[in-house]
Amino acid sequence: MFPLCMRYIGEREAAEDVLQDGFITLFTRLKDFKGEGSFEGWARKIFVTTALMELRKKDALKMSEELETVRGMKADLPSQGQNIGYKELMKLVMELPTGFRTVFNMYAVEGYSHKEIGEILGISESTSRTQLSRARTMLQNKIKEIENV
Repeated sequence: MFPLCMRYIGEREAAEDVLQDGFITLFTRLKDFKGEGSFEGWARKIFVTTALMELRKKDALKMSEELETVRGMKADLPSQGQNIGYKELMKLVMELPTGFRTVFNMYAVEGYSHKEIGEILGISESTSRTQLSRARTMLQNKIKEIENV
């Protein structure tokens, strides 16, 4: 679960705190697991929720400033990134602004729908879609920079 915490939080010490809080929540709610579905999926939701609560506490999910930093960026060809490894890609994801990284992780990694993301984060579906699109654009541009070096 630590990589999951790192993907959302981005800082090692803070991610370790979220990991600990997540395990405390998991153990206190263990009686709530009904055996429907996988235990790992149930546990992942607890850790994602714990990470999102931490981001909310820090007001890190405010996205208005982050939107301004990427205005005018344009996405390149979707075939980019074929020469980049998983670790390099995860490093680039970690460099995304918090709001973009959060929506990207929830959609692309955890499999939440835009409707679910909107409900969880308190944003509209279209904002979720926009955040994901801009996260992808940033990633594509960063990958292009790496591949051109």
